[in-house]
Amino acid sequence: MPGERLTVRSTSDVGRFPGAAPPTRVELSIQKEDKEHEGGCRSWFRKMCPCCCKRQNSATYDVTDKVELVKIPTPASTPTPEPTKPKPENGEAKEMEEIKLFVHSVDLLSSKKGQNRQEHHTDLYHGDKMILRRGQTFQIELELSRPFSSETHKMHLDLKTGTLPMVSKGTHVIIPLVDHLEDERWEAKIVENTGNKIKLSVNSPASAVIGLYGLTVTTSSTKGEATTTYNSSKNIIMLFNPWCEEDTVFMDNEEERKEYVLNDIGRLYYGTEKQIGARTWNFGQFHEGILEACLFILEKSDMPASGRGDPVNVVRVLSAMINAQDDLGVLVGNWSGEYSDGVSPAAWSSSVEILKKYHSTDGTPVSYGQCWVFSGITTTVLRCLGIPARSITNFQSAHDTDVSLTTDVYLDEDMEPIDYLNSDSVWNFHVWNDCWIARPDLPPGHGGWQAVDSTPQETSQGTFRCGPASVNAIRSGQVYLKHDTPFVFAEVNSDKIYWQRNVDSTFSQIYSEKKAVGHCISTKAVGSDERADITHLYKHHEGSEEERIAVETASRYGSKPDVYSSPISEDVSVEVKMEGEGPKMGADAKLKILVKNQSSQPRKTTLHSQVAVMYYTGVLKGAIKKEQMSVELSPHEEKIIEYVLPYQQYQSQLVDQAALMLTLSGRVTETQQVLANQTTFRLRTPDLTITPLGDAVVGKEMAAKITFTNPLPRMLKGVIFRVEGLGLQKGHEVVVGDVGGLSTVTLTEHFIPTQPGPRKLVASLDCKQLTQVHGVADIIVHEH
Repeated sequence: MPGERLTVRSTSDVGRFPGAAPPTRVELSIQKEDKEHEGGCRSWFRKMCPCCCKRQNSATYDVTDKVELVKIPTPASTPTPEPTKPKPENGEAKEMEEIKLFVHSVDLLSSKKGQNRQEHHTDLYHGDKMILRRGQTFQIELELSRPFSSETHKMHLDLKTGTLPMVSKGTHVIIPLVDHLEDERWEAKIVENTGNKIKLSVNSPASAVIGLYGLTVTTSSTKGEATTTYNSSKNIIMLFNPWCEEDTVFMDNEEERKEYVLNDIGRLYYGTEKQIGARTWNFGQFHEGILEACLFILEKSDMPASGRGDPVNVVRVLSAMINAQDDLGVLVGNWSGEYSDGVSPAAWSSSVEILKKYHSTDGTPVSYGQCWVFSGITTTVLRCLGIPARSITNFQSAHDTDVSLTTDVYLDEDMEPIDYLNSDSVWNFHVWNDCWIARPDLPPGHGGWQAVDSTPQETSQGTFRCGPASVNAIRSGQVYLKHDTPFVFAEVNSDKIYWQRNVDSTFSQIYSEKKAVGHCISTKAVGSDERADITHLYKHHEGSEEERIAVETASRYGSKPDVYSSPISEDVSVEVKMEGEGPKMGADAKLKILVKNQSSQPRKTTLHSQVAVMYYTGVLKGAIKKEQMSVELSPHEEKIIEYVLPYQQYQSQLVDQAALMLTLSGRVTETQQVLANQTTFRLRTPDLTITPLGDAVVGKEMAAKITFTNPLPRMLKGVIFRVEGLGLQKGHEVVVGDVGGLSTVTLTEHFIPTQPGPRKLVASLDCKQLTQVHGVADIIVHEH
């Protein structure tokens, strides 16, 4: 390939071979429609009936018709008949009849075994409804009154959801017909056109609102006349998409997706940490009627339809709606032992009956449940809507009632418990949920598993709900990050503090238990019925310095910030510096850790370091290097520690965007000052290397060789080079196709310079998985 001009064997070969499309010029002319000109018939009709025939001169589509999402009757409904219109006269009538286009029927291709349901991983849901996941294309077929011609006909689709669909809120979507589909937008393209039938491929963005949509197809002539509208008798259901990289619920491990989205049976754990019991629970998210029940819960929550695009909002609303405490939600909690007017919480073994009963009674709360039942239902609803979720059991689970982030036990002067003050408690076990969401609303590194608890314990912003709280934030004690992180932190890692009343009625701290809560945090293992212990995700190793730092960091934001002794002074600082533009992909990553002692006394600390790979969404994939460094500082000394992450350690771990996070933590021995620093850095992607070949002379053909090496161990898909040089050659695209992991592509461009003097040939690489890859070559062009 080097030294040769790449050619494309045929248009069908583009993308299969590392070849190039020949430079092409695309001329696009947009003709302005003459709004002043309209036919005589149209003009007469508009005057006679202005309400039916308004000028289409407004570019504003906002408030639209209310969509009533009702149960569709069994017989297929027929298209809405067109209103009787005055018959145009003479040749104009004949012309209108010739171009008029009706939609006779719409086939959503929603069979369980069809392409749509299979590709969207919704083939397990009961029935043949059109169930899709956002961020993916889907197909529909239209049967028309006559063959469709883009020269004489226009068409667009409307999707509406919610009680007041609005374009500006994303709840009324106008889908145009285009020649080429692009990612991250609503568009439709004709992929088959045979006789009176056309097949459309429709694209949706990964941020689309989820829920039930009504579909309308509008057709007209290219002049905007003879408009007809067809309302589909079947609705479209849009769900979150863990298979789509742009969706904030994206999960990149297929085995985990099978477990946390598609598995409809699980295990819930209970008992004590020394006698852990397990019971099988039927989540049943694909069972008949369950998807409808989940959509009903969303509708009953009064959450605006426009808010259903953000899984953080949806999870927060659902954590409130699954308990009946203050909003007539799904399940009534009862810990009294008296269940005669309902079902004992221990009798349930499935979410299906509870959800179907709630739906069939138009939202009457079901009696009764306790924590494992609330958790089982939450798993069902989240998985059903497309959010990866799992049930979690925490043994020795604290219930902090005063946001102190400690579990407090109050004793009187005689060491007897003061019952009316002892409102904090430690449960033998408590069951809640994790759900997988990127958190663009939080600092980087806090996406991934989020704790959410539907059991009504404490109110959050006035409502009984909890979460989603970043599990990474819980682990590090960053309880100031939303939502409800302090409460979950206290459940898993609060210290039990004993207080004794003094003679003057004040209290003194007399003892603390540092390992009293948060043991054997458990969930069902991926792909088996074994129990997986995930305590390490929620807290550092019990008693380690990192764990103590997390506890003390968290307590500073609680209602008793002085429980732990404050540092004598804070005179040591730590920061991370990068040289130049930072580490380069493919080489060892080198950073400098700068530790300063600003005091006149020596200082000593142990720094704990961890490097984790991070998605651009802030989700941490996992730690790839951990170590400890002892640092001794003389008075006023600044020490630079060279930190190296070898290429061999990260090369097989990288994900798209190549971001890494270095976390440092430690404690100064002499002052007990806590040191902490988190630094996000990315590995710079390689440049495109451009080498001019031959003499650069006006009017004489020359060449340039463009070389690119894929730095990732994975395939880059759909790679396109964009090449341009003012006075050298016009900008154009070169379709390269797929580039294998760590492989090299060489492209030779041939062109004829048109202007003398110093010129620049610029090239960039366009690829979904790799950004900011470009190169430039300086070329001095001589006169002929």
